[in-house]
Amino acid sequence: MSGICEGRVVVVTGAGRGLGRAHALAFAAEGARLVVNDLGVGLDGTPGADSPAGQVVDTIRTAGGEAVAHGGDIATSEGAASLIHTALETYGRLDTLVNNAGFLRDRMLVNLDEDDWDAVLRVHLKGHFLPLKQAAAHWRAEAKAGRTPEARIVNTSSGAGLLGSVGQGNYSAAKAGIVGLTLVAAAELARYGVQVNAIAPAARTRMTERTFADTMAAPTTGFDAMAPENVSPLVVWLGSPASAGITGRVFEAEGGRITVMEGWRPGPTVDKGTRWGAREAGEAVLKLLEEAEMPGPVYGA
Repeated sequence: MSGICEGRVVVVTGAGRGLGRAHALAFAAEGARLVVNDLGVGLDGTPGADSPAGQVVDTIRTAGGEAVAHGGDIATSEGAASLIHTALETYGRLDTLVNNAGFLRDRMLVNLDEDDWDAVLRVHLKGHFLPLKQAAAHWRAEAKAGRTPEARIVNTSSGAGLLGSVGQGNYSAAKAGIVGLTLVAAAELARYGVQVNAIAPAARTRMTERTFADTMAAPTTGFDAMAPENVSPLVVWLGSPASAGITGRVFEAEGGRITVMEGWRPGPTVDKGTRWGAREAGEAVLKLLEEAEMPGPVYGA
């Protein structure tokens, strides 16, 4: 029986380790041909000594699949263009883009350097935008030429982007931005046959060692709820034709749990019909808050 991504060409960024690696292997197992992107940097974004993308490609090829490595910096226009060009030059098409690359530079806000803010926003948010832009331009051209694709983009947000996370102001801001980018891209690109969704995964990776310190150890028996491979089936499905009609959504995924996240929407409201006084507005707000649902707690608070 063929896989649900048989014949599709899938690009995964940050696919050398952790979630990205798990996604790439899962797509390959479902028949996809892969472009495995990884810059090979350390947890904080500094250059690493090995080539994890090449290792993932070797694993896929050994299992009988097709894959090529890409080591460019996808947070640059040149690197993002090269990424999409690699898929088109190697396989002649592009079907799915999974934006996953990222790293951490955690600090409390008063200790957070401007460089650490810029670096994390750059790799997460800009590193989503530029590959998305390049892929979307290709798919728009295809649609205008009468070859409307069944294209998919899966972005990677985080619970930190949905609720906030103490000590991760830069990361939380970037991941929240990815949700906004996902919603806009889903609305703008639907006419070209492109669906755009996001996941907020929780899994054992280099990036989450401190965040999930109390639950990181893999169990000796039974189901390993923190394994990154648990998240990948949802990503593969979202990246396949089987997800037709699903766009502009955010899903939380952890272990065996999948949750549809419901974002900002109007809650209790009051309209005076004219301008409020400051004291009067405050009294109205206090009454509204009594009726409103409490937000989820910030991670680490």
